[in-house]
Amino acid sequence: AAKTGRTWRQWMRVLDADDAAAMRHRDIAALVHQKHGIGDWWAQTVTVGYERIKGLRDRGQRRDGAYEVGKTRTFSVPVNTLFEAWAENAMRRQWLDTVEVGVRTATRPKSIRLQWPDGTIVVVGFTPKGNAKSAASLVHTKLRDRAAADKAKGYWSDRLDALASLFAARNA
Repeated sequence: AAKTGRTWRQWMRVLDADDAAAMRHRDIAALVHQKHGIGDWWAQTVTVGYERIKGLRDRGQRRDGAYEVGKTRTFSVPVNTLFEAWAENAMRRQWLDTVEVGVRTATRPKSIRLQWPDGTIVVVGFTPKGNAKSAASLVHTKLRDRAAADKAKGYWSDRLDALASLFAARNA
């Protein structure tokens, strides 16, 4: 309410009056943004919240039915080093298990898109946090169901721990 001027109960009434439950996600977000004057980020937040409350999507689920999970971790390495750990095959194999992934696109040292063997996609953004720290924020998309999303969430926690351990060993 502090950021949008309305409580969830008020948003439900307003959006129900606009028959938003019958709309596509992007159309609801546009409605919230244009008709109700809410900035893009908060319009997305209101839209996702509305869809969840109405039972149109589950936590981590997109309107098309697919799931996604996200993780962010900060590492004590420069952003270029972090990017290389994801972009270079030999380095990636040291911490990512035995998964063979394809690099779809990479913009050094800002982002990378990886094609997973099961057809899912991992998108990672890299942010410098000074000269000796950086963060990786990933989203694993197109997961088939809640179980796959839960498994991916645990997998990424483990793999990011492994990456942190690899960096720690190299800096020891």
